[in-house]
Amino acid sequence: SSAKTSVPIAPGRPQSSSGTDVIQVTNVSPSASSEQMRTLFGFLGKIEELRLFPPDDSPLPVSSRVCFVKFHDPDSAVVAQHLTNTVFVDRALIVVPYAEVLFPGSA
Repeated sequence: SSAKTSVPIAPGRPQSSSGTDVIQVTNVSPSASSEQMRTLFGFLGKIEELRLFPPDDSPLPVSSRVCFVKFHDPDSAVVAQHLTNTVFVDRALIVVPYAEVLFPGSA
């Protein structure tokens, strides 16, 4: 039996150092696809949702893209931050936690 100190946390919200299960990935190569991003971050844990902006089928030329990844487990989001500076396709990724919580009155 392990003697753990119980810490009150918000119900239904797992405890993690960043407090979020979503990461924002910037400096994504325009030639990277959402499927490639899913493969890359899928190694770290189960992905609930992944969005790449602009989307794969966007007709607009872009200099770089932004990817949002929502993990099943917040720990995966913590680990994903270690992929910052990983060169993917032709540029170094920047991975930061993304707090999706909007403050009341900001909508």
